[in-house]
Amino acid sequence: MLVSLYKQLIQTQDKLGESEAARTALQAALQQKEGGQTSQPPPKIINLEEAPPITAPLTQQTEQTAPSTSAPTTASEQAPSLDMQKMKREIEVLEAQMAELNQTKEKLATVNERYDKSKQSVAEKGREIKALKDKIKELEKELTLDKVTTELKTVLWTNIGQSITNQWQYIETIHEQIDLIGKAHREIQRSRASLGNMPEIANRMINVLNNRTSAQLATMGISNRTETILLIKRVLTLRNLVQTLERRTQDMQTEVNKFMDKFVALQNRGLPGLLNSAGKLLSHENYAKRVNTFATNQITKRPSTSEETGPATGQSLYNKVENLFFIMNEMKHLFEVPPNFHKYTEADETLDTILRHQLPTQEFWTKMIHLIL
Repeated sequence: MLVSLYKQLIQTQDKLGESEAARTALQAALQQKEGGQTSQPPPKIINLEEAPPITAPLTQQTEQTAPSTSAPTTASEQAPSLDMQKMKREIEVLEAQMAELNQTKEKLATVNERYDKSKQSVAEKGREIKALKDKIKELEKELTLDKVTTELKTVLWTNIGQSITNQWQYIETIHEQIDLIGKAHREIQRSRASLGNMPEIANRMINVLNNRTSAQLATMGISNRTETILLIKRVLTLRNLVQTLERRTQDMQTEVNKFMDKFVALQNRGLPGLLNSAGKLLSHENYAKRVNTFATNQITKRPSTSEETGPATGQSLYNKVENLFFIMNEMKHLFEVPPNFHKYTEADETLDTILRHQLPTQEFWTKMIHLIL
């Protein structure tokens, strides 16, 4: 468009030059006329009273009657006026277009400047977005109380570990009683197997011996009634010892059962077991390591996707640590009465007596059966 406008401007300038040349020629002709140097004949006198014959249109008649010198003068005066107006209009259009072009250039420069600034800030915007995302994650963690939950679990497990340390000697007492109960049960079964039906037979033998005279006993081959009855009573003594041991182990088993019921409940809530692979009680040091490892894994464990998302409530926080509160409270009150070794000693004494007790020999027992029964 600018090229076409430029061409139009050149054409207008050319026309303007032609008009200036015509004006110059006209001025020269007028000066010659004023000086009497014109060579044209004088104008013809027209009789106004006589009407001219109508042989041509009015315009043609006007052209024919017009002086030859006035016609080029009028054309030369009107042409420059029209060319100047046209040139003015063309210049005004050109100026408007140039103004529009300048505005467009200014807009383009502004857009380019903004684009350059936007390109320079892309990396900065990226870093800002990343920082905002990280901040959102941190805020989400705070809303879900992950940090609070972690700290609370740490405190609870610390208290649980201290309670275990405080109760450990009583835990060892219970497990020593468990071991003694196991030994006692094995000895009770062995003793009962060795007795068989001997206690019933022994009562009958003692009854017979107590109802015979010394002569009758001598005839039977029994020289000493009391000594014979004491040998027979060994059977009854062993039976009584077995019954005593069983009763005392039952008393110990009651305390053991109370402990085991509480500890099984603690294990169901997440407390690690006390025994090793062989079924024996761990040392306090090894058990403390087991508890510490378990607690660390639980504290650092990521929440599962199935857990409730969104801002945590007091109830959801309590649900996460409810088991730990239960364990901590139960460990502090694991024993209503701290166990001691009083019942253990009595049972152990009875067990030792059974182990040292001797029944009548099989030969003596067979002889008594033949003599008395």
